[in-house]
Amino acid sequence: MSVIPRKRDYEFAVLGAGAIGSIIGAHLARAGHSVAMLARGRRADLIDAQGMTLLGLTEFSVPVTVVRDPAVLRSADVLIVATKTPGTAEALSRLRHADFGLAFSIQNGPIKNELLATALGTERILGSLADTSGELLPDGRVLFTRNVNILLGELDGTISDRAQEVAAKINSSGVRAQAVTNIVSLEWSKFVTWVGMFSLAVLTRSVTWRYLVDPDTAVLLVRLTREMGRLAESLGIEITDQANLPAASLCRGTEESAVEIVMKAGRVFAERAPEHRLSALQDLNAGRPLELHETLGYALQKAAAQGLAMPLVEAFYRVISAAERIREATRAAGS
Repeated sequence: MSVIPRKRDYEFAVLGAGAIGSIIGAHLARAGHSVAMLARGRRADLIDAQGMTLLGLTEFSVPVTVVRDPAVLRSADVLIVATKTPGTAEALSRLRHADFGLAFSIQNGPIKNELLATALGTERILGSLADTSGELLPDGRVLFTRNVNILLGELDGTISDRAQEVAAKINSSGVRAQAVTNIVSLEWSKFVTWVGMFSLAVLTRSVTWRYLVDPDTAVLLVRLTREMGRLAESLGIEITDQANLPAASLCRGTEESAVEIVMKAGRVFAERAPEHRLSALQDLNAGRPLELHETLGYALQKAAAQGLAMPLVEAFYRVISAAERIREATRAAGS
């Protein structure tokens, strides 16, 4: 028997029909679950016209219900937030009227849980970590590039029937997922390495494996990770190796040994996902806003509250902020 027994209009509502939202929504729909994709503009038009088409690790097309106006959505058992973090608070405010059994976000950075809790209430929120990747192509199809795991868990560190139920439905649909106990630790373990990967992806504009195997950028990634690791430690959050990169190992031992770990990971990416591009690079190439202030900016705010200096993270934050302002000014001047 389901532990989310109340009958609602949909089993799953997915806010955001980009790469990861489309991958999860398409798999759930193909598996027979009722899914509503909250989308707008050209993306909504494409899904209406041709369904959602996946390429890469799996290839199929499936029709999915599109909801263009959030005010129309009345209820869903599970809300999955898969938008970019800029504008999340506004997007969630348009769903305050809706009845959701629970919600989780697969966005980058711990701020996602705070935004969800503010909008919907802490008791309905699961933590989540996605080591799953894809790329939305210009023609509307989605390239599915990595299917490692989506982890779900209670924010208080316990494992629950509802987290297990949702993870089992996603996993059985074809997107690997499981429920875990230490989700906050795992979210931060990904975040401390993601900050460096974000920074290097944006500045090198390279597929992932190339800046992981390069000795200079590998050193920078290690140093950025160690600054972030000190922030997590100051917040009392344990960092583990159970994320996309082994964060705990990168934060201890010699710098040389940590660099070798990064370069080894790069060689694995080169073999298994040679075309993988971090979502930040996809956003940059598509002219979309970067998740800069909600990730690096959020980390710097937390560090300032702890009285902790993070000079390298701050340097990257300032350089990328300046580049974004220049990009916007150039675009405005040419319009």
